[in-house]
Amino acid sequence: MPSLFVDGAWISGSGGTADVINPFDASVLETVDQAGPDDVDRAVLAARAAFDTGPWRRVPAAERGALLRRVADLLVRDKEEIARTETLDTGKTLVESRIDVDDVTAVFRYYADLAGKDAGRVVDTGQAHVLSRVVPEPIGVCVLITPWNYPLLQLSWKVAPAIAAGNTMVIKPSEVTPLTSVLLVRLLEEAGVPAGVVNVVLGDGRSVGAPLTEHPAVDMVSFTGGLATGQAIIRASAATVKRVAVELGGKNPNIVFADTDFETAVDYALTAVFLHSGQVCSGGARLIVQDEMHDDLVAEIGRRAELIRLGNGLDEGSEVGPLVSAAHRAKIEEYVASAQAEGARLVVGGRRPEEPELQKGFFYRPTVFADVHREMRVVREETFGPILTVERFADEEEAIALGNDTEYGLAGAVWTSDIGRAERVARALRHGTVWINDYHPYIPGAEWGGFKRSGNGRELGPTGLAEYQEHKHIWHNTAPKPVRWFTH
Repeated sequence: MPSLFVDGAWISGSGGTADVINPFDASVLETVDQAGPDDVDRAVLAARAAFDTGPWRRVPAAERGALLRRVADLLVRDKEEIARTETLDTGKTLVESRIDVDDVTAVFRYYADLAGKDAGRVVDTGQAHVLSRVVPEPIGVCVLITPWNYPLLQLSWKVAPAIAAGNTMVIKPSEVTPLTSVLLVRLLEEAGVPAGVVNVVLGDGRSVGAPLTEHPAVDMVSFTGGLATGQAIIRASAATVKRVAVELGGKNPNIVFADTDFETAVDYALTAVFLHSGQVCSGGARLIVQDEMHDDLVAEIGRRAELIRLGNGLDEGSEVGPLVSAAHRAKIEEYVASAQAEGARLVVGGRRPEEPELQKGFFYRPTVFADVHREMRVVREETFGPILTVERFADEEEAIALGNDTEYGLAGAVWTSDIGRAERVARALRHGTVWINDYHPYIPGAEWGGFKRSGNGRELGPTGLAEYQEHKHIWHNTAPKPVRWFTH
């Protein structure tokens, strides 16, 4: 079945084909079509025509909301199929994939409810005969580029508000994990999205992503992924002065004060970093522990990490699946070697698993390093894998300084039984999301995004809708008459 969706039709594309690999055993899941230059251009122009001359811009916001609700209902109907596909494609456990589908459903329902709620505002001009209004309007053609770790979830954060706002779009999922993105577009088609409003093209960043971001008919680019690619997209978009919203990962501090319950601190420290084998942009890869608790916490985390069960994400007994690819595992191994060369103490892990049934896949044991310092690459850079580094601090001031000592600013957490301290530290941390005595939860109604090099703009919440809108000021003089500025 063709993999590209352009102007309301599924097509094979002119860029050849590519295999999608199962990270559990390196087998081929599917062979998908790849877009060529003509396909990219055709998709953008279809979105352009649908926005400029099609009926989509005249569709009432209530109908756009109804479309999103139909998609949510279809997600509920197909939950098991979609979750299974997500696990096969990404390697994550089936329980994680089911949660992802539930979260995606919630995102579509949230923006279905939000569509059309903001009718703009009236501005008092002080003149009885003048009406002044500020009204939201869609931006136009949006390019939505999504990452390989949460392909379905991250796509929903972009597609749902873009549709709610009345935009048209071209979707480019990661070439590594495109399968659930294609499934979601099929559900959008089934729900009745008009031709040209949603298009999807498959391929890598060089052959498909770059032409999309450079295309003069595109009004906005929304990208989630790595820092270097995000910087390249910003540069490429500058020539046509597109709006660009990017989320570029993080190096996220998980700060634990000594008054935290010990078992709770251990449990959440493991979940913060090793969920989805550490392939989470907001993962708590930097554990920062107060001196009094440091040694015992490191020892217990090391003991527990060694017991984490690796396996096929489809097996109910598996706690962690594989890394997404051989190339990504090689990157993780390079970070481990670098940490050891720079003097970090390996507490546990730092190797591939030995079980025979895991040898074909891209597995790597949960890894913990202690006695690290800020100059080490493994502490500074986003490793995006199952690597935990543990730093230590003496007091609140040092904890804040360490937590902010990063070029990123996506997320972080503080653990303490002191409510006042928790609030002080949370406000002092320069990160887009800060959890107090928790890690990882998010809700569709609360904004998500980063400070510093973690990106700009916000997804989710009302601001996530505003990212896909322009705001127009309309000044209406209801009683015009000559002003005689020029007398002749």
